[in-house]
Amino acid sequence: MAKESMKARQAKRLKLVAKYAQKRAELKAAGDYEALQALPRNASPVRLHNRCKISGRPKGYMRQFGISRINFREMASAGLIPGVHKASW
Repeated sequence: MAKESMKARQAKRLKLVAKYAQKRAELKAAGDYEALQALPRNASPVRLHNRCKISGRPKGYMRQFGISRINFREMASAGLIPGVHKASW
């Protein structure tokens, strides 16, 4: 389980990215890189990191489901993810 402070930091970055997205696009189109550097660092979408929606785990993230591999395996075994079942041959 990720620390609550890390989850909160990521949520704060998401809000900043959304807030400055329009302004960043306008400055980039105009080529005004000095003004772009004056924006907050966390307003850059590059600083975001995919995290599991359940546990907040940053590694082993599965984009298609938005959760970590560990939570995916537990949920799939329990039958909580539709269309996913354990392979057998």
